[in-house]
Amino acid sequence: MESLDRLALADGTQLRLRTWPAPARPHGRVLIVHGLGEHGGRYAHVAQALARAGWASVGYDHRGHGDSDGVRGGIPQHDSLCADLAAVIDHLRAGEGPFGGPFVLLGHSMGGLVAARFVAEALAASPAAWSRPVDALVLSSPALDTGLGAAQRAQLWLGEHLLPDRPMPNGLKPDWVSRDPQTVRDYVADPQVHDRITARLARFIVSEGETVRDAALRWRVPTLLMWAGADRCVAPAGSAAFAAAAPKPLVQARCFEGLAHEIFNEPERTEVLGHLTAWLAGISGPTLPGTRPAAPA
Repeated sequence: MESLDRLALADGTQLRLRTWPAPARPHGRVLIVHGLGEHGGRYAHVAQALARAGWASVGYDHRGHGDSDGVRGGIPQHDSLCADLAAVIDHLRAGEGPFGGPFVLLGHSMGGLVAARFVAEALAASPAAWSRPVDALVLSSPALDTGLGAAQRAQLWLGEHLLPDRPMPNGLKPDWVSRDPQTVRDYVADPQVHDRITARLARFIVSEGETVRDAALRWRVPTLLMWAGADRCVAPAGSAAFAAAAPKPLVQARCFEGLAHEIFNEPERTEVLGHLTAWLAGISGPTLPGTRPAAPA
């Protein structure tokens, strides 16, 4: 059973925090960052798999999502989601006391983009105030390429300049998320799932996916990248391009051919979760916490 809490941000927005039962002496902590239109509560089964593997996990609902405040599918500033992630990290670290082991970000879809963009900021000559170090990163079908064509980009540009904060349908169909019929039925019936997005948030997704791909060559954080080969919510080409450019073996990548977008909710979820926990076991040694790999030459 997850425990619920709320975090008040500097602008007064209240975020829903979710903590799941953890082992008595966990190897480390995983912060789960969910995708567009959904909420952190949909990752309880991921948290359970992590707990069985010896990891503590916590999640939160993005502003404008789930049980958090905010315009549905909207953000007030371009980098609001990154700044919110920093606030959550600060809150967790302030209350962790003697908690040790690696601190890992696990982001899915839009949450994968947010987590990756957050990590990429440390590569900047003058990182933003919200930049924070993390020990490792896991990306699940990250939104590194939306696959928008020229006409759709023109519509986005027009919407961004005329009505940047008006929620509109995001265009994603429920049966794209998974090949498992029960997952789709649960998704449709979930009152905390929505199909809204604003032009401001869409611009963040489009532009920052490009930023992350451009940063791949200079990547410094141990990363597991997993993506769905039959994804219709985001373009698999974005993950493939990042994987091709990123330094090996710092970034380990795997495409799950034939799987739909939510790889943790596919019929093959046991295999996917096993791949995740095996990778985490490899980064939980005594030398990782507090270290930062040097930039590749």
